[in-house]
Amino acid sequence: MDTVLVVGGGIVGLATAWQIQQVRPGTHVTVLEKEHSIAHHQTGHNSGVIHSGIYYEPESLKATLCRRGAQEITAFARSHDIPFRITGKLLVATDSVEQRRLLALHDRAAHNSLEVELLDEKTLRTLEPSIRGVGAVRVPSTGVIDYVHVARVLAELIVEGGGSVEVGTRVTAIDERADGVHVDTDHGVRRADRMVACAGLQADRIARLAGLDIGIRIVPFRGEYYSLPSSRSGLVRHLIYPVPDPDLPFLGVHLSPTIDGGLTVGPNAVLGFAREKYRKGGVAVRDVADYARFPGMWKVAQANVRTGLHEMKNSVFKRGYLAECRKYCPELTLQDLLPREAGIRAQAVRRDGSLVHDFLLERTPRSIHVLNAPSPAATSALPIGETLARRLFES
Repeated sequence: MDTVLVVGGGIVGLATAWQIQQVRPGTHVTVLEKEHSIAHHQTGHNSGVIHSGIYYEPESLKATLCRRGAQEITAFARSHDIPFRITGKLLVATDSVEQRRLLALHDRAAHNSLEVELLDEKTLRTLEPSIRGVGAVRVPSTGVIDYVHVARVLAELIVEGGGSVEVGTRVTAIDERADGVHVDTDHGVRRADRMVACAGLQADRIARLAGLDIGIRIVPFRGEYYSLPSSRSGLVRHLIYPVPDPDLPFLGVHLSPTIDGGLTVGPNAVLGFAREKYRKGGVAVRDVADYARFPGMWKVAQANVRTGLHEMKNSVFKRGYLAECRKYCPELTLQDLLPREAGIRAQAVRRDGSLVHDFLLERTPRSIHVLNAPSPAATSALPIGETLARRLFES
């Protein structure tokens, strides 16, 4: 019997473990998660959007796996009675610069084989009376779901299939040998034929434990959200997104209906001072020192001084954050922005200062490390897992 260890109990790790059981029946899979619950970090701190794949470079992993993922996650949800809702999304341009970017996104959608609709200002106003813009692209396939619910179902299926999910188990060392992988944990040594690391915010550290020279560092970016009061829950029917800056991996502050009937606004993208502290002002000295010693981080900072200062100002001053929302939804007020827990995005940065935009995988003879899997990784989790499962057993 083949044995596989999966490091990381977020949705990508759990999807990978389950897909290994589907692709290679009879394999014994063990998921190791350092927290005392699954889906504790990025999976449990996102906006719950089922993305369409409109933004991503044609033929990239993000583009191909997100398209498949949106179809597979909804089929999985139907099969396992997980609530989801297809709301559609509107990408809203508020000026001539954004309108040009919007048209480029419309063209990219065609290359990515996505159904979209270009809307003029009048049609936008008819569809969403509270939203203002010079035009929009409507993406009808976008929706919302609770990814923690999906992760819990995956964990149950893994156990039902003969695998195990071990929470509260921290990996401390990895030794890959010719005959298998030995993983030291704070609860003893685990041995397996193969390993997949889906460690998210700790992806670079797990890779270094395995002795890999990966040339990237994970830099945490805080995504701060607000909830809107229940009186605003019917403000919009679609997800409402600004047109993103093509040079940045972040999608901007957007309005998101949630699966429980609420409405959130966010996230922004502020350099974080800790990988896993979600309260504002949280600092982990080790995390800051880790990226401060990395030359790529200083190159990123130098190239994005204006953007970084703008995001930090809006983080400190709620009025600036509100201004980002009022560009397309002018009736929102300061009183509408109610505190909500932030998320933290694991962004891989190369030594030359470039941001890794696509999913990034590193293969060794007996392991695969997922080094970069930010949004839309949750949407894409099932096909990511299948891809990893198949590649893991390739000779």
